[in-house]
Amino acid sequence: MTRRQILFATAAATLLPWINRKAGAESFEVSNSDAEWQAILTPAQYAVLRLGATERPFSNSLKGESSPLLDEHRSGTFHCAGCDLALFSSAAKFDSGTGWPSFFDPLPGAVGLKTDKGLMTVRTEVHCQRCGGHLGHVFDDGPKPTGKRYCMNGLALTFSV
Repeated sequence: MTRRQILFATAAATLLPWINRKAGAESFEVSNSDAEWQAILTPAQYAVLRLGATERPFSNSLKGESSPLLDEHRSGTFHCAGCDLALFSSAAKFDSGTGWPSFFDPLPGAVGLKTDKGLMTVRTEVHCQRCGGHLGHVFDDGPKPTGKRYCMNGLALTFSV
């Protein structure tokens, strides 16, 4: 383990109880223990999906490696990397220029929303409706027909044709 990974894991372990209290008693269809999530997900996916981290723009990692999903233009479906729930159709994907995969509309019943008061601002967090995994945030500056920009972390998603 590198020094950076040890520091990140220590910070995550320290913040997790606070994050869990903040999340409240909300329950989801897919519910795993921390140890189970850590076994299922990569460390970077765990940081995003379970701890609410944000990957760097134009990347698919916390280290800035290039994102394969940012430039994914085939027809298919984007799924939750935690529980494989179908979240977004490729037909709703657009290039927002922000550096994160962006969509103007989720699939019906796929995502949940909650207020995020972190980073000294109020935003609307988007999470997977089935497992509660943090996906990203939604903003009101997207294209027609919805005017929404679902700005998602590539680490929180998988793609299938």
